Amino acid sequence: MSDTPQRTSVLGHLKKALKTNLIAGLLVATPLAATAFFLGLLFKWTDKILLLIPEPFRPEHYLPFKIPGLGIILLVMILFVIGLLARNILGRTLVRLGERIMNTIPLVNKFYQAMKQLVEAICSGGGKDFKRVVLVEYPRKGIYALAYVTGKTYPEFQDKTEKHVINLFLPTTPNPTSGFYLLVPEEDVIPLDISVEDSFKILISGGIINPDEAKRSGGLK
Repeated sequence: MSDTPQRTSVLGHLKKALKTNLIAGLLVATPLAATAFFLGLLFKWTDKILLLIPEPFRPEHYLPFKIPGLGIILLVMILFVIGLLARNILGRTLVRLGERIMNTIPLVNKFYQAMKQLVEAICSGGGKDFKRVVLVEYPRKGIYALAYVTGKTYPEFQDKTEKHVINLFLPTTPNPTSGFYLLVPEEDVIPLDISVEDSFKILISGGIINPDEAKRSGGLK
């Protein structure tokens, strides 16, 4: 009978150790596995760029084995050459000619201009407003969501609203690349003193990760 409490205590410690180590293993293995999976997809997609090379000149004909990721090197080289050409007189002339052609095609011109503005905004850092993280009451009063101020509101939108509104992008969890475009009165927005990087960690984890606590414990750099 006296062995029963001891046995229960040992089983309790074993269960606790098992649970603790499983959680620790998940915390380490899951990000590594997800990153490896993403890199695998990236290598697989970029390696298709090698198909642009005539078959007799492809790397597999000269290398004893296939090297994943060669497509990324080729893509970087192509982008470098395009950028180099676009910065000289002949390249700028060709770019302007290409843009004129794109702008004359119905529907295609709208998509091209939108994509061009998006890429320019991302590459230039998005401006000061893009880095602002705010709280907004969504989807109803009393419930708050993280959002990002993305820039100035289209003048016609501003003219049709009673209050001064600002552009907000409200991302979804756990995939912050999708979300909603909202026009919200500036007075209804609560500014936050938090970086975009930390806010994304909170969003992706669904609120499980607290960047401040993680930094204090040494979990995040």
